[in-house]
Amino acid sequence: MLLLPALAMRFYPQAGVAWTALDFVAMGVLLAAACGALELGLRRGRALAYRAGFALAVATALLTAWVNLAVGMLGRAGDPANALFVAVLAVAVLGSAWARLRAPGLARAMAATALIQLAAAGIAMGMGRFAPVEVVLTACFALPWALAAALFRQAR
Repeated sequence: MLLLPALAMRFYPQAGVAWTALDFVAMGVLLAAACGALELGLRRGRALAYRAGFALAVATALLTAWVNLAVGMLGRAGDPANALFVAVLAVAVLGSAWARLRAPGLARAMAATALIQLAAAGIAMGMGRFAPVEVVLTACFALPWALAAALFRQAR
């Protein structure tokens, strides 16, 4: 995956991809963390619903972090409102740790994460300085968190 932006920069400069060394390091760290978490979750759970929920939660966390770092979920990448999504990821990670990666606790943690994601969209809407499409897309990120919660509930 890290080769794709490098190849785009080398062979398709018109694509506008301009990663720095720090961008590659950050994405490498994100991918390593996501792959490590996925490995842990897939080894921990035997039920298909547990594994699917864990994979979905990891993918959603990776996408949230990547989008937020790359372009920003709200406004631009440096907008202070994007700090809200650090809280979203913190709820997911800390809730998962608190649950000791057990399905019932993970179901509650992912449901809480979905609610925090919706709260972030609500705060953004209340700020009134973001395009409606940004707020709606931000709210849509609650869907995979909620689906992960449902999968964990099924895995009990």
